[in-house]
Amino acid sequence: MAIKNFKDYRRFRIRQRIRKIVKGTAERPRMSIFRSNTNIYVQLIDDQTGKTLVTASSLDPEINSAKVDKKEKAKMVGKVIAQKAVEAGFNAVVFDRGGYLYHGRVKSLADSAREAGLKF
Repeated sequence: MAIKNFKDYRRFRIRQRIRKIVKGTAERPRMSIFRSNTNIYVQLIDDQTGKTLVTASSLDPEINSAKVDKKEKAKMVGKVIAQKAVEAGFNAVVFDRGGYLYHGRVKSLADSAREAGLKF
């Protein structure tokens, strides 16, 4: 990871602290979030095998075509990832906020995933 400024370095350090504690398994995968300026991505990861099990993002056609703000798109992504996870047989996940504050789009995604049936 190329660390270009203090903001990136701060997020990198926070992310490392979180990853020391949060581990995903095959029964309870890690729900990892990445947010860019325009989009938000989420993955369910089994850290024991290093495999990504389920993914969703705001670039999915049904979400990207909606003309709503970024917070609403994050809610839609949370709902989609919860539906995909339940279909794949996962009811509980470990939440990894990826070094971002639990606020705004990250919180919207997490709340909508909880409402759609994921436990974390």
